[in-house]
Amino acid sequence: MDASDRWKRAAALRAVELVESGMLVGLGTGSTARHFIADLGARLSAGELGDVRAVPSSEESERQALALGIPIVDLPAEGLDLAVDGMDEVTDELDAIKGLGGALTREKIVASAARRFVLIGDDRKRVARLGERAPLPVEVVRFGVNRTRALLRELGAEPELRGGAQTPAVTDNGNLIVDLRFDGPFDAAAVAEALAAVPGVVEHGLFLGMAERAFIAGEAGVTELVAPSS
Repeated sequence: MDASDRWKRAAALRAVELVESGMLVGLGTGSTARHFIADLGARLSAGELGDVRAVPSSEESERQALALGIPIVDLPAEGLDLAVDGMDEVTDELDAIKGLGGALTREKIVASAARRFVLIGDDRKRVARLGERAPLPVEVVRFGVNRTRALLRELGAEPELRGGAQTPAVTDNGNLIVDLRFDGPFDAAAVAEALAAVPGVVEHGLFLGMAERAFIAGEAGVTELVAPSS
């Protein structure tokens, strides 16, 4: 396990400590979330936790959870107790970009359904402003994708179809991903509002004001960030 994986696992272990017996937990997607799912499965197997059920945010996470014996259920109308997921970027205010793994729509459904949403990751994901390192993923329907990309370009970003026109990346929902790359700083809240109004856009990877806290690990250990409103 390299340093990055050790840090991701350290962050995941802190988040697993929030899980209590009887909880309904949302499972994220990606390399960091895989550590959380593995550690949750280990604690259930060891009898340290009981009667924990989970709602996965992707087919990949569902397969891992089932292999570990974690009971899977559909997302109920009343929501979740806790959701834990990784991120591609996060600010100290806990605004985040997610979706490089392609599961942003289901991840946002799961995160928004949780009474507590927690981010985990390594300290390379910590940024002063969103868009410093990662593109902004946007899930779009296949129909009219070229028109949708043209509308997205009007937001001041270069819209790149993930995978290219010949072999585009396809989400678990059967849709496509367009990665938006901005030349410089952008108003995340304004962009989120504008994206919501674009026909053809299913969901975007801006997770603003959603997380309660984040566990971010690096050489100095695990840092816990708490949202300003918490």
